[in-house]
Amino acid sequence: MDIEKYRVTGAPPTVYYIPNFITENEESHLLKSVYSAPRPKWTFLSNRRLQDYGGVPHEKGMLPEPIPKWLQTYMDKIDALNIFDGKKTNQVLVNEYLAGQGIMPHTDGPLFQPTISTISCGSHTVLEFKENSELRKKVCDILLEQRSLVIIKEELYSKYLHSISEREDDVLEDIVNLDYCGEKYISGVKLKRKTRVSLTIRNVPKVLKVKLFK
Repeated sequence: MDIEKYRVTGAPPTVYYIPNFITENEESHLLKSVYSAPRPKWTFLSNRRLQDYGGVPHEKGMLPEPIPKWLQTYMDKIDALNIFDGKKTNQVLVNEYLAGQGIMPHTDGPLFQPTISTISCGSHTVLEFKENSELRKKVCDILLEQRSLVIIKEELYSKYLHSISEREDDVLEDIVNLDYCGEKYISGVKLKRKTRVSLTIRNVPKVLKVKLFK
């Protein structure tokens, strides 16, 4: 796949957006696998719940954990794009957002390779980027369609804050990737959110080298 044809112009460097990165059957399989996880696998936060695979990132290093086969398939698909400067993906964060839930403006920090790739399942959302200042001036909004892949790296990853507003529907205005979407949308249209499961697939450079079994 020539990823350069999916580069979104009009946004700070660099964002790639690939609509329909996975099929409906793959989406169903992913959702079934996520929801088959036992309750202790979930971490419950005030505005969402999440799962970690591959290990939990830590400043002293990530203690690696085995990746389930159902997830490794999609990590391999991401690795084939060669977006991590020759490194392989080794950690996945699964987030569940109910309609109306979101996440405050933040950066992912220095524990990760400065590239993230996120697959959206179950629903769309709008990913918002703002300046990392008191004014929080808007930089750009990106529509993440169901079954799409978005790749954020370089300046857009490290310089700006990203967030998802807590609302139940999105009015598509000033969406920087609207012409790159799989569906044709008219500016100003309103989309109602459903439950969205996101898989953020990334590389954690600092991994502890330990033997789990003797």
